[in-house]
Amino acid sequence: MRVLLWVTMLVRRSEAFEFRVGDAGGWTVPTDSSANALNQWAERNRFQIGDSLVFDYTPGQDSVLYVNQNDYNNCNDASPIAKYVDGHTVFKFNQSGPFYFIGGNKDNCQKNEKMVVVVMADRSNKTGGAVAPSPSENNGTAPSPAPSGEESPSPPAGSVEINPTPAPVSETPKKEDDGTWVFTGYTPG
Repeated sequence: MRVLLWVTMLVRRSEAFEFRVGDAGGWTVPTDSSANALNQWAERNRFQIGDSLVFDYTPGQDSVLYVNQNDYNNCNDASPIAKYVDGHTVFKFNQSGPFYFIGGNKDNCQKNEKMVVVVMADRSNKTGGAVAPSPSENNGTAPSPAPSGEESPSPPAGSVEINPTPAPVSETPKKEDDGTWVFTGYTPG
């Protein structure tokens, strides 16, 4: 008899990625202040739960503010959800929804050093895909985010068009879960 062999392989992998904001340009005022370079960068990428943003900037000259939608739209730096000044900030996403960032210097924000990032559901679908709260749920306030490695707070609510563009090849895998392999076979005797 013929040897009949059926092999089925199922591989499940979950990876989180670290994205350097603005690629080579980093977190900085665009050279053409009428350009929206940071938002264009964010729209070219696909962010998911577990991913991290890396903001590189000159400490003492710049900073990153995590703000709500209204403060983003008005470049209001008076009451950020969180302020980062270390020059190398890692911000990890623990849920889906929009996240708003502006430069800590109001002039920089007005020159388009600001960005909206829309986070999609978890790649591994382990978390059930939490959604940002509605405005009535958070009453315009949100807790400060936790340091890197801990869970971040709920982002402020807002509506942003979701761009399903796949992430670029340049993203860096940060961690990898164990894959699951299933092999089945049959060899008649």
